[in-house]
Amino acid sequence: MKFCIFGAGGTGGVLAAYLAMAGNEVTVIARGAHLAAIQEKGLTLRTNHRGTEQIKKVKACTVEEYADMPDVLLVCVKYYNIDDAIAFAQEKMNADVLIVPVLNVFGTGGVMQEKLPELTCLDGCIYVMGEIASPGVIYQSDKMLRVIFGYRPQQEVRLREKAQELESIMQKAEIRAHFSDNIIRDALQKFAFVSPAAAAGAYFNATSEKFQVEGQERELFIGLIKEVEALGKAMGITFTVNLVETGLKIMDALKAGSTMSMQRDIQRGGNSEFAGLVNRVVELGKEYHVAVPLYQQVADWGAKKM
Repeated sequence: MKFCIFGAGGTGGVLAAYLAMAGNEVTVIARGAHLAAIQEKGLTLRTNHRGTEQIKKVKACTVEEYADMPDVLLVCVKYYNIDDAIAFAQEKMNADVLIVPVLNVFGTGGVMQEKLPELTCLDGCIYVMGEIASPGVIYQSDKMLRVIFGYRPQQEVRLREKAQELESIMQKAEIRAHFSDNIIRDALQKFAFVSPAAAAGAYFNATSEKFQVEGQERELFIGLIKEVEALGKAMGITFTVNLVETGLKIMDALKAGSTMSMQRDIQRGGNSEFAGLVNRVVELGKEYHVAVPLYQQVADWGAKKM
């Protein structure tokens, strides 16, 4: 299968590496020193569970240089760059391309679809711990790698065979992929980990080991999960797992020193997904008349901090 991956950071870089190692044709859209390094040496994937892989067959180019037509466009940028991905799809993609955003922020596929009515934008989410270690080098700190994608309720189902094939292709690439029949539920279940983890991590400026033991950090993390759960129930979602137990299981399995990308971005003083991962929950609370006092607490902190 031919892939274009818009964004070659921790998420896009990991997916590019696994898909290319499985024999798929992969082009990443990147920029700056990261782009130059991939073009010169290929993409390097460093892991704790499979060592270091050098993947020379990953192609890399800028938005302007891309002149191919993929089977699948994976959108792997931060939410604050989603307009760039939409503009890229408008200019470069045709109706035969399956577009799958795998961002941290809940509901991204619907946002893209509204702007791209002639194209097919699914919703998706990913469980992965990855980051750019240096130009051309992606560090995957945990072997967790799971992608879930699917059609939203009432969405016109186009390119279904390609979506089914994508699940198989990813699984053959050692990516735990699931073509979901309830992506709203599954995406919110994922959001119920990454949003609380990012919010609590940033609020306390704490790494994973602080959340793996009893204390105020763990209690805030649990409380934030419960607020997302309450929102989901108000939206009519029946969850298939215990969100608190699932979140704690993921957190407790993380390597010591792990952080969410939003927290790292805030520490660097740059753009972050705070609006999508924290403020959005406060807005949803108002929309669905659900009290989210802990999210409001973090949002108020963020308004002063940033």
